[in-house]
Amino acid sequence: MALKNTREANYPEWYQNVVAAADMAENSASPGCMVIKAWGYGIWENIRNIFDEQFRETGHDNCYFPLFIPLSFFQKEADHVEGFAKEMAVVTHSRLGKADGKLVPQSPLDEPLVVRPTSETIIADSFAKWIKSYRDLPVLVNQWANVVRWEMRPRLFLRTREFLWQEGHTAHATAAEAEAETKQMLEVYRDVAENALALPVLVGRKPEHEKFPGAVDTYCIEAMMQDGKALQAGTSHFLGQNFAKSAGISFVNNEGKTEFAYTTSWGVSTRLIGGVIMTHADDEGMVVPPRIAPYQVILVPVIKNEADREAVTNYIEQIKNQIKSLTPFGEKIRIKIDNRNKSSVDKFWDWTRKGAPIICEIGMRDVEGGKVMVKERLKLGTPEGKQIMSAEQFAEDVADRLEAVQKEMFNRAKTRLENNIRTDIVTHEAFEKYFANANRFLKEGDSNAVAFVRGKWSGDPNSEELLKALKITIRCIPFDQSGTKGECLLTGAKDAEIDVIYARTY
Repeated sequence: MALKNTREANYPEWYQNVVAAADMAENSASPGCMVIKAWGYGIWENIRNIFDEQFRETGHDNCYFPLFIPLSFFQKEADHVEGFAKEMAVVTHSRLGKADGKLVPQSPLDEPLVVRPTSETIIADSFAKWIKSYRDLPVLVNQWANVVRWEMRPRLFLRTREFLWQEGHTAHATAAEAEAETKQMLEVYRDVAENALALPVLVGRKPEHEKFPGAVDTYCIEAMMQDGKALQAGTSHFLGQNFAKSAGISFVNNEGKTEFAYTTSWGVSTRLIGGVIMTHADDEGMVVPPRIAPYQVILVPVIKNEADREAVTNYIEQIKNQIKSLTPFGEKIRIKIDNRNKSSVDKFWDWTRKGAPIICEIGMRDVEGGKVMVKERLKLGTPEGKQIMSAEQFAEDVADRLEAVQKEMFNRAKTRLENNIRTDIVTHEAFEKYFANANRFLKEGDSNAVAFVRGKWSGDPNSEELLKALKITIRCIPFDQSGTKGECLLTGAKDAEIDVIYARTY
């Protein structure tokens, strides 16, 4: 029951097929936008809840700010508006009327409103009202919202014109406090990516030409997909006093002097779901890490004779009651009994393509023997992936089984990442030759597949054009710099000192 296209044959089409087969999302009648269906939205809800708990633990409160932002707010911060100008959707009229029998915009607005691409400017306006004294600092807020960026080449979850995200915004009395906040939230992102999404990441700082518009520094987590491309999984920005100065966020310090606050912003989005798909899915469909699966255990009744229905149903309810109080990962287990009017075979493959971690098929023979047929999605097609065990044994070890699946998914992805970061390319010539190849699915032992290169960079300001020519980017400047010198892989300059990660990207 494999998908129409395999990862190796056509990776982009395979990705779309996974999303469709798992019934996670679909393209909307609104161009460039998506409908997130129940299974995909359930994954997002779990990601959101895990993040939200960590945000609260680090002292942040949730707020909500307007979707519409006056154009003049962006014009105050020149670098910011330049960075987003090509992606902005703008509201220019307030109502519709009829002309020649057709609906047409009427009542032009006195000032155009930008549909939120990000909220630094509108939140800075609120901060300027809230902050008067050093006693008002720090301000630590987060919002869960939708944003609009007018993507020209939409792809479900990865790039759509409207998407869901969180954006944290904070204001501080000193640069040191703001920088500490920026790095603290980057660590939250790393922790959730690795421990909840089973998504191993590289952590570092963006080069100057890749920074968030208007930021002093941008920090990031970068993940490797199964085709060797990089996915930016989260960013955290130290904004310095740039937005504070343009919005007038000032305060009287403890010496009675007025100064501008230091601000930060940080965010992740539904793009993370795309990252989970491209990290874990296989040629049978989606594979969801148990911590973020909408349902972790699926109980499928196998009814061959109508006379057996009541006995099988009651037995399944007993099993559900035995395990419903379990708390894998410290959270209540999520269970689904699939009573749809479909064959048990069809149900099994539906949940297989969705990537539900554990699927149990239970029929009359199991009832009579006190057994459960347990199938693990991660080990589909292997002897370990299909086991018959007693109901008591299943109830005893299902929580540990889910935690083991989570750990194995992370370890598999981490091994792929570590095995596909090239550090042996040390000359510009070898570097160009390596990236002349096309990306493809990273099969084990395929030394010709293109993935990441860790090597030297001179910091040349002309790098952006050279990178475009090679169709690659500098993903990050890792925090763990080697301190050695070598040839800049991009320009060939000698005695380059900066270690960077080069890769193709989504």
